Amino acid sequence: MLGFSNLDVIALAFFAASWVGYHYVVELGPHAARTLNMRMNLRRARWIHESAHREVRIVDTQVMGGLQNGTAFFASTSLLAIGGTLALLNATDRAVAIFSDLPFVPMTLRSVWELKIIGLVCIFGYAFFKFAWAYRLFNYCVILLGALPPFDSKDEVKMAQAVHETIEMNIAAGRHFNRGQRAFFFALAYLGWFLGPVTFIGFTAAVLVAMYRRQYASDAARVFTYPSQS
Repeated sequence: MLGFSNLDVIALAFFAASWVGYHYVVELGPHAARTLNMRMNLRRARWIHESAHREVRIVDTQVMGGLQNGTAFFASTSLLAIGGTLALLNATDRAVAIFSDLPFVPMTLRSVWELKIIGLVCIFGYAFFKFAWAYRLFNYCVILLGALPPFDSKDEVKMAQAVHETIEMNIAAGRHFNRGQRAFFFALAYLGWFLGPVTFIGFTAAVLVAMYRRQYASDAARVFTYPSQS
């Protein structure tokens, strides 16, 4: 099929299943609440609640600006990655010749190489859209944070509604940022395909294990298991 072997198809299917499966486990699965991302969402909510009771919210806007700047960096990096990957299409013959000389890499057709490059561009394109949208949502968060009623407001319903909107927008921004980073990690796994389908499967499994461990068993995840100090 288009120059791909059956093992290539199996490796690509494993890659896609790993991405979709990981998305389900960390965002929709029965143990999603235990992930580092979901626990941080609770801290996002606590932050906004605390901000609502502060008279001066300059620090909060500065923190939100830092989140925006980090997201903008990754969005710019995605565009650079797309440009660099597209540039490889102009060097297809040279790249195929180089990889063909490697003893552990199977022979690659020009059409297969180009299709693999296009797939990598799609991954970085997906990452760019996620980071760009996250940047926009963090911008909305700044507006919503500025629109919070004064800390001594007597209108509790209005305050509760404003806090809820800010929290949900912040969580949505973080969710799309996480998905963009996830695309970057899986792009690293995808690079293994250029070395062959077996390497592709190995790289995908390694990335999947590393990301799963970070969500459930990393040092950062264990931070939230410690009892609070009184």
